[in-house]
Amino acid sequence: MKKNRHIVEQIMPDSIAEEMEIEPGDEIVSINGEEIEDIFDYQFLCESDYIEVGVLKQNGEEWLLEIDKDEDEDLGIKFENGLMDEYHSCSNKCIFCFIDQMPPGMRPTLYFKDDDARLSFLQGNYVTLTNMSEKDVERIIRYNLSPINISFHTTNPELRCMMLNNRFAGAALEKPKRFYEAGLTMNGQIVLCKGINDHDELERTLSDLYELLPHLQSVSVVPVGVTKYREGLFPMKAWDKEDAEYLIDQVERWQKKAYEEYGIHFVHASDEWYINAERELPEAERYDGYLQIANGVGMIRSMLDEFEEELKHNRDAKVTPEKITIVSGVLMHPYIKLMADRVMKEHPEKNVQVVPVVNKFFGESITVTGLLTGQDIAETLKSLDIGDRVLISENILKADEEIFLDDMTLSEFRDILQVKISIVQSNGYDFVDCILYES
Repeated sequence: MKKNRHIVEQIMPDSIAEEMEIEPGDEIVSINGEEIEDIFDYQFLCESDYIEVGVLKQNGEEWLLEIDKDEDEDLGIKFENGLMDEYHSCSNKCIFCFIDQMPPGMRPTLYFKDDDARLSFLQGNYVTLTNMSEKDVERIIRYNLSPINISFHTTNPELRCMMLNNRFAGAALEKPKRFYEAGLTMNGQIVLCKGINDHDELERTLSDLYELLPHLQSVSVVPVGVTKYREGLFPMKAWDKEDAEYLIDQVERWQKKAYEEYGIHFVHASDEWYINAERELPEAERYDGYLQIANGVGMIRSMLDEFEEELKHNRDAKVTPEKITIVSGVLMHPYIKLMADRVMKEHPEKNVQVVPVVNKFFGESITVTGLLTGQDIAETLKSLDIGDRVLISENILKADEEIFLDDMTLSEFRDILQVKISIVQSNGYDFVDCILYES
């Protein structure tokens, strides 16, 4: 097997690595005499107050550095490959996979399916465990790595094999039990598909997962996303208001039980269920610190509370008069408009309109803001009086680049609309600040 080379890309200023004269281009070959396979090994081996680091310099010299440090102190090295290994692609063919529902012709990275346990710790990704080897399980337990985020979907082994199209998917359910026995913290995710893993099957799943409390600290239930590109794929039924009401009642029964026994709410319905059921959003305390906010659980409640706090703080602010247009997905539109109206009431100098954008690219059933494309937004706005500035959510753009899902750049988008564009972070504080103060 080809050995990974761990090449230094950057050294953090005033770090241990800088003091030890490690430089970009150097290779870290060992720590305490052990070869490093990936980021798991590197982080674990560095967690000591004394380490010996083997370095291969660019000129061929071999250094062995003896380092005394605080036990949890980082060396300050950024590697060319953040994972320090190749990414593990997904071996499943899930019946609900969103990537399979993408249109052709998009950038290649959007079609890559990862199912790499290491990304669960580094980036919070959810993994099915089907790609996790016995060696991976043993390393996770040995290194005491947590939390690990797991895509359960169902605890019925046969059904899980069917949903993931992987004959090993059922057997993978033994791994969370081992993590539980090791005392590792876990979070779970269930993508709910109508008539497949809902109702009685969900009840079975929640009952099984309840046995993993309190180490399994949270589980989110999110509705399957269905685009218009499903030709040849497993048929999916759409959710309706009655379905959402049933799901919320089911979840809240388990929340009550878990809170009485463990002081946590255990399972959480994503915001979309409450909107579709026309139910009041849960209070902040019921989200247990927003453990599942990345899955759309409590995102709206958190944003509304942050918004109220920041608006109150800026009640006497002096602001410049202007007309602003805020872009929103259909799902969030009522809440964004509610907040915009509150800003205008406090600061009438600001004329704020909120424009819901229908997702024609993926299909009208996709209503979240984060899956809007540049072309759909531009097409919606170009015939409107959008005023002096347009606000778009950071979730619409690629994380590390000013580019939309459809590869339209922010510069191209700006040229079409001929107006200043402001990027709003995904919180209520920045929402207020971005409206009141031009950025």
